[in-house]
Amino acid sequence: MPSYTAPTKDMQFVLHDVLGASTQDIPGYEEMDRDFTGAVLEEAGKLAQEVLHPLNVVGDTQGCKLENGIVRTPDGFKEAFDQVRDGGWTALDCDTQYGGQGLPYLMQTGVGEILSSANMAFNMYQGLTHGAYSAIHAHGTDAQKAKWLPKMVTCEWTGTMNLTEPHCGTDLGLMRTKAVPQEDGSYRITGQKIFISAGDHDMSDNIVHLVLAKIQGAPEGIKGVSLFIVPKVLVDDDGNLGARNGVSVGKIEEKMGIHGNSTCVMNYDEAEGYLLGDAHKGMRAMFTMMNEARLGVGLQGYAQAEIAYQNARAYALDRLQGRDVTGTKNPDGPADPLIVHPDIRRNLMDQKSFVEGARAFVFWGAMMIDRAHRNADEDADGLISLLTPIIKGFLTDKGFEYATAAQQVYGGHGYIEEWGMSQFARDARIAMIYEGANGVQALDLVGRKLAQDGGKHVMAFFDMVKSFCKENAEDETLKAGFLEPLKAASKDLQSAAMYFMQSGMKNPNAALAGSYDFMTMFGHVALGLMWAKMAKTAGGMLGDDGADRDFLEAKIATGRYYMARQLPATGMHLSRIQSGPETVMELEPTAF
Repeated sequence: MPSYTAPTKDMQFVLHDVLGASTQDIPGYEEMDRDFTGAVLEEAGKLAQEVLHPLNVVGDTQGCKLENGIVRTPDGFKEAFDQVRDGGWTALDCDTQYGGQGLPYLMQTGVGEILSSANMAFNMYQGLTHGAYSAIHAHGTDAQKAKWLPKMVTCEWTGTMNLTEPHCGTDLGLMRTKAVPQEDGSYRITGQKIFISAGDHDMSDNIVHLVLAKIQGAPEGIKGVSLFIVPKVLVDDDGNLGARNGVSVGKIEEKMGIHGNSTCVMNYDEAEGYLLGDAHKGMRAMFTMMNEARLGVGLQGYAQAEIAYQNARAYALDRLQGRDVTGTKNPDGPADPLIVHPDIRRNLMDQKSFVEGARAFVFWGAMMIDRAHRNADEDADGLISLLTPIIKGFLTDKGFEYATAAQQVYGGHGYIEEWGMSQFARDARIAMIYEGANGVQALDLVGRKLAQDGGKHVMAFFDMVKSFCKENAEDETLKAGFLEPLKAASKDLQSAAMYFMQSGMKNPNAALAGSYDFMTMFGHVALGLMWAKMAKTAGGMLGDDGADRDFLEAKIATGRYYMARQLPATGMHLSRIQSGPETVMELEPTAF
């Protein structure tokens, strides 16, 4: 059975040494000193290791069951959910007005990684609730917030998002779920939604569904979509639970992974619902939830790679196979450990350099969200909006890739369920699909985000890289394998953006056919920037009294690996983009 230990040391390095969290001018950050964040992360790590991770394989093997209209979660889930709720883990960054702790989103992000690595399917129940909470908090009336949020903060009531229908996924303008207005101001919601994560379960007293539907007479397409609060159980004005609403589970989907999470077909039969936000503006309200969810899904991608890497590393250090070609390293044993072989090291270095770079990227993104919300900083808001599809798309692509790479370290044992490695790959696979498939993320990046605010935010990113390289041109650590690869990769990314500007206006397919490559190369440059920042920090700390030289030197060496072996992929992606759309679009549909 695999194991998990929260990487709190690396998290603390990123939070304090690289990002300087407690010194930021963001309200609430002054309380985030090293002792405080360390205590929170250590406690989260204990919860993950002792309670949630042992249930990961239970959820995978048992799955959820639909019995007499009620979804039963795997053994131990309900008790663990009570423990998570009682510990206040569901309320970390929620508004204190509704019972939350009011901590920064960055703190929620660090804890979220730990819980997601330990048990991704389990953590989705509270993660989706947090997204629904955020949508109501941003777009609800004062009365709606007072009625729904306090018990969603504690997860006494959980939440979901209902978008997809059997005939429409990404193209939500095709939806058929309808909303009929009533004299009392409520609506009757009728329709079917599919792929609804945490759609029903036995761990909370109520489930607050956020449902996209079209009000009768609404405009055609996406402009006619509205968002509704539709509870599983009706709630009176005093907050008391009443009758069961017209909401039922059609079935639980049989999935490749995340078996411990109940992915449901939800049927709405004239269910009572309440408009959230403005009529026909449902996508604006839903995107509050989806943007948060996309960042959370990007986190899921590298969190699964993290736990897979931990176990692959342990296996490579322990498993004896073959001899080191440069000389025996374990003369008292029948063979040397796997870790001596260059190809195993390449595999592990790919994993390690991705996970640590991704963590820094996501933590940096979380800090931008805090700056945007707590400082009303429009530049931070614009930059994180640009980077959101990259965080979601690139990190989940690579998260799955490296979860399977960790499986490869085990050889045949990685394919055997007894070792548990296949679950990480199967669970990670969904992250590339839900909350907007990664191809859609790439289209969003190229089709919308690059030109947002006149291209201001992508230019700010390029300037950020350029300024960093210029300001640190004489840094001895960075001169040794960091600055030149970063400059070259950034230049590739700028060349790709220029190609889109020059060719995309004449032929939109010139941009769209290269969008996935652009998203991937942008992800590499972002991680390259993170590694340069981490290497600078580590190099500067090496001379400190009491410095952990092994940790710092390993950090620099891992970063140097990423710059030499991963970052040059931007050149390949640029060549593919500049080859144009012709080879992509050449075949007639009937020739496929």
